[in-house]
Parts: sequence; structure tokens; C-alpha cells
Amino acid sequence: GIPEFPEFPGVGKNKGATRGGKKGSRKRVIDPFLRKEWYDLVAPAHFTERSFGQTLVTRTTGKKIASDSLKGRVYTINLADLQGDENLSYRTLKLKCEDVNGKECLTNFYGMDFTTEKLRSLVRKWQQIVECSVDVKTTDGYILRVFGMAFTKKQPRQPRQPRQRAERTERTERTERTERPQRGPRPAAGRRPSDP
Repeated sequence: GIPEFPEFPGVGKNKGATRGGKKGSRKRVIDPFLRKEWYDLVAPAHFTERSFGQTLVTRTTGKKIASDSLKGRVYTINLADLQGDENLSYRTLKLKCEDVNGKECLTNFYGMDFTTEKLRSLVRKWQQIVECSVDVKTTDGYILRVFGMAFTKKQPRQPRQPRQRAERTERTERTERTERPQRGPRPAAGRRPSDP
């Protein structure tokens, strides 16, 4: 005879498939912020306001230590907030986390810059800008990269369109700007550098 085939051959073979799979296969969604801790940010001692914010880090688990992931982070803050003076709001500071003490991140100076609004306001019509940078070593061994900016002055009988500066003049200005920080501060008025 002819073999009889059931009408629905797949039904009844995999009982778990019809009930939504195995038990516990769905992962529980855990809020990632439950595993985080807040640390206070502390500025160096020469600023008026020492505490300037908080940062978030994952708690210490196993070999991953929270303080190691905090070290090296760079924070940007306005100088007006640290000094309490709104006249300094055009400068932004970068502070780098150097050490962690309890729940405090101790920071150190990492860089300073002007805000973009201040930089745009410095450039005037009929002027040209001469920029340069130089690496300066301080007496205590730190190396600072100093960026200098100079603006040309409008001449009395300058035509309406600004003329391109001569390459030789621009080169001498750039040389002067890079040599000035390396020579050190200028002597006080009326004193020669050799005077005590």
C-alpha cells in the first residue's frame, strides 16, 4: 500500500518553539547608570573656586579600577567660573586629571585658549594676521607650546583693498614672535638686562 502522511508533519516535534523558547533566554535590561559613581573635580590651588564640577565613571569591578579610567581625562572650563570674574570669560582652560584622592579628581593645568567669539572679534577690516608657534621650556622643566598672533596696522595712505604683505616682512615678524618667548621676559622700563 501507499504510506499515509500526516496533514501537518511539523506540529508536535518542537514543543519549546511554540511557547516562546527556553526559560531565561531573554536578558534582563539593566540601567547602565546603576554601575556608575560620581567624582568631584578639583582645580589647582591657585584658583579662587576649587570645585568646578563632577564626572561619572564605572565602579571598580575585577581588574578594571575606576581611578585608572579617570586619570588622563581632560576637562574644559571657562576661566571666569574658576576666578569668579566675568571679565575673564573669553578664556577657556583645559585641566587634566592627574590623581584621584577618595572621591576627588585632582587636576593640573593642561592648556589655555581663547573662545571663538574673542578670536573673531580681534580681526578687523584692512588688517592681516601673522600667526606662529614656539616650544618654550620653563625653569621647572615643563615644556609649553606658545601660539603667538600679530596684526598688521593700516597705513595712512593704504588703498581700499588690503595689499598682501611682502614675504620677507612676514618672515621677519614670525621670527621675532618665536624668539621673544625663548629670551624670557622683557626688562623693566629704564633698566638694562645686566642690571641687578
